[in-house]
Amino acid sequence: MNVSFPELGLAAKDCHELSWVQTFAEGESIKVLMNRSHEIKGYFKGKSDYVNQPIPESGLEGMWKVFLEGEAGVMIWDPYGGKMSEIAEDETPFPHRAGILYNIQYFNKWEEAGVEAQRKHMEWTNNIYNYMTPFVSKSPRRAFLNYKDIDLGRNDENGNTNFSQAGFWGQSYFKNNFKRLALVKGRVDPSNFFRDEQSIPPLR
Repeated sequence: MNVSFPELGLAAKDCHELSWVQTFAEGESIKVLMNRSHEIKGYFKGKSDYVNQPIPESGLEGMWKVFLEGEAGVMIWDPYGGKMSEIAEDETPFPHRAGILYNIQYFNKWEEAGVEAQRKHMEWTNNIYNYMTPFVSKSPRRAFLNYKDIDLGRNDENGNTNFSQAGFWGQSYFKNNFKRLALVKGRVDPSNFFRDEQSIPPLR
């Protein structure tokens, strides 16, 4: 650490070697790890974007105005580049590689129930997402799979879908890899047994 980050001024007395269990919570019994009750209740809405051109200063100023309106949520900007850019976009299912400056996640969390609470919190997410349209990737407007944006489209309630229908979100998540993934799905799970609201359909 002193070689890589000398500015920290780290000394041996600052370091404590612990097992994973010991790092959980100081002063707590490890029995709390056996508690499987889920007490966190609330609601969440997230969306995502990829940026491949610098956003002009005027665009950022406008973004802050929209960001601070209403029930403001959170934006997370994850920088890309480096090793990410060295891997071809068709080398793995994840295609967001060379040329991407960063990924943005927009999300809002709330605890109060009801239609009005949902409306005002989702309105913020949609407003900031719509404002960012001119500054983000296009054709398709890319999205990060793990943020699961159902606004991009979804399978039927029973999970059934087809390649054309799934293409609305498949292209955003996987770009040109989507067809290859659907062909693989057609070979390993032709009956579409493993499915969810945005699963890849089997293509044969």
